[in-house]
Amino acid sequence: MTPRYDAIILGAGAAGMMCAAVAGQRGRRILLVDHAAEPGAKIVISGGGRCNFTNTGTAPDRFVSANPHFAKSALGRYTPADFIALVERHGIAWHEKTLGQLFCDGSARQIVAMLMGECELGGVERAFGQPAMVEHDGTGFRIAIGGRTVTAPAFVIATGGPSIPKIGATDASYRLAKQFGLKLVEPRPALVPLTLGPDEALFRELAGVSATVVAQAGKAAFREAALFTHRGLSGPAILQASSYWRHGETVAIDFTPDRDADWLVDLKRAQPRASLRRALGLPDRLADALAGRLQIADRLADIPDKALRAASARLGYWPFRPDGTEGYAKAEVTVGGISTAELSSRTMEARRVPGLYAIGEAVDVTGWLGGYNFQWAWASGSATGNAL
Repeated sequence: MTPRYDAIILGAGAAGMMCAAVAGQRGRRILLVDHAAEPGAKIVISGGGRCNFTNTGTAPDRFVSANPHFAKSALGRYTPADFIALVERHGIAWHEKTLGQLFCDGSARQIVAMLMGECELGGVERAFGQPAMVEHDGTGFRIAIGGRTVTAPAFVIATGGPSIPKIGATDASYRLAKQFGLKLVEPRPALVPLTLGPDEALFRELAGVSATVVAQAGKAAFREAALFTHRGLSGPAILQASSYWRHGETVAIDFTPDRDADWLVDLKRAQPRASLRRALGLPDRLADALAGRLQIADRLADIPDKALRAASARLGYWPFRPDGTEGYAKAEVTVGGISTAELSSRTMEARRVPGLYAIGEAVDVTGWLGGYNFQWAWASGSATGNAL
């Protein structure tokens, strides 16, 4: 007899494990499937191995999606406080870093062990290290796994996106979406370093230099550290901006946040012997590069006010035109994915394919850097776990 489950969840990442645990503890018979031999690969490497598991500042406006309202329902019903309570119930010590980011004191593996423990409490069965083939006969789902076949009236796509392929990430969620006729929002790498072309080679020569700036892409702006690399731009401010950047557009950097338009003129009056290099308060190599580009190497007293105002404006809005990104290999997540127009925001069920669900990074909801994507995984996984 073919084994029958209430639901089969494909993908034992953050969203898949959360979904399985919630549904299992509601008395559902759940099978959690993954092609990898071990669960939670992205959790294990996140946060430098300590897992930035949520952010206390979670709000719908911290997420990128074609439908900015879609995430509100799930995020409102499973909050950072809910996940913190789960972490504390398992005795996992944690701490807060800047900007509401929460990390484990110890290893990220504690989060994986916690989620698998919750799955065990719900009697969740697992099939790891085995590829799966999925079919839909109009009334239910048939999945071939490692030489056997199982069935269920519900199937959950929790296979994430293609970012970080070295840990086994694939585009399986997009292939499944196409198989079931679900529309996709074009996926692209996000939270990813940007590359610069030959015309901006001077800045590539600043590899290793970091400074706190405001990086802007479109209408989004982030005040954090930017890092110059041998290929272009990175650091938290740039990674954040990358989620909003499109090929051919500029990323503007404010090297002098909190300075007004006349700050150099005012400084000239107060300290006429000062130089722009020293006045910037930036790392020496970066200050030298900027002053050289602006052709202001002399004392401020020797520079006309008009030129100083022009320099101030350029330092406050210095446009770069990246020629690309470092791709999925270096991207932390993916922007785009299964269109939210295809899904119920309350249950994550596909509107046109009853019993089919999609959660986590597979969906066109992408959080900012700093624990937001994990919170979306917990929230969307919980929403579907409670619907199964």
